[in-house]
Amino acid sequence: MDAVILRNYRPGDATAISRLFRKIYGDHYAHHQVYLPWMINQNHAERRWHSLVAVEGKKLLGHASLCRDAGSHIAELALTVVDPQTRGQHIATRLGEQLLVHAQALGCRGVTIKQVTRHPYTQRMAATLGFQSTGLLPDYVPSPYGDPVPETLVIGYKAIDGYHRPLPALAWPSGCSELPSHLSQIFGITEKPSKWPHPAVRFEHCRGRYDVVIRSLDGNLLTQLRQLPGHWRISLRLRLTSGFTAALARLSAIGFLFTGLAPDERGSGWVALLHRGHPRRRLQLQCPHMQRLHDQRRQPAESALLDLP
Repeated sequence: MDAVILRNYRPGDATAISRLFRKIYGDHYAHHQVYLPWMINQNHAERRWHSLVAVEGKKLLGHASLCRDAGSHIAELALTVVDPQTRGQHIATRLGEQLLVHAQALGCRGVTIKQVTRHPYTQRMAATLGFQSTGLLPDYVPSPYGDPVPETLVIGYKAIDGYHRPLPALAWPSGCSELPSHLSQIFGITEKPSKWPHPAVRFEHCRGRYDVVIRSLDGNLLTQLRQLPGHWRISLRLRLTSGFTAALARLSAIGFLFTGLAPDERGSGWVALLHRGHPRRRLQLQCPHMQRLHDQRRQPAESALLDLP
């Protein structure tokens, strides 16, 4: 039997990669470009994806990629898929370890990972690779397994050696201070505000949810957010800077709940994650900080998330 080896992606791998995704996920994988080998090759040719594959002889058994948008200082460890017959060989972890070395060579300042929550495997792998879980994305993508309930994701972040991403020094409300305090011990604290490389407001529809990214909140924008249809599933990202605490309280008052933090992928700072609506599935998460956030969202009346002024 041939040994399983890891090597760089080759254009001739695209069809086998697409077949492997379909074998495991059917037609339900959220990143639809994996179903078109042409797009797999195009993403590599345009250097948006940097992939490794695991092969045994001529058989492709696994794939993982660093995905990075133009202008971003952060790559995402994503598109990890391994043939079920290789379970127990830690192929996904080995692919991740090698790609983290590649991330440094590519000049990335950090790497993120989105961990699924229907099962514990990607959460365990992320912890093994040294990722810190920073936030929840509730009901964020269609289930990759065809379930009617969307998949909640956990964001993980790992800084590349030599690059620091401290959290801003803010007065956090007591009801949501535990996670920022924990992450500040890992990533540090800064008094210097980070630059904002985005428009003042971004508003997009994606996979059944509405994504909102906000530099700062004023009364006019708050009123417009309040007037959005109540049945819309809204995922909001808010810049962490002065005035954030008051904005957090005002958003909480119109139904948005704090679900953690995420690195700003085009800047050097952080954004707060907020979500409108309650989770549809009770979850058992590997990270106790993420479990606490999830439990708070399920019982907002019993756990005062914010100390409103």
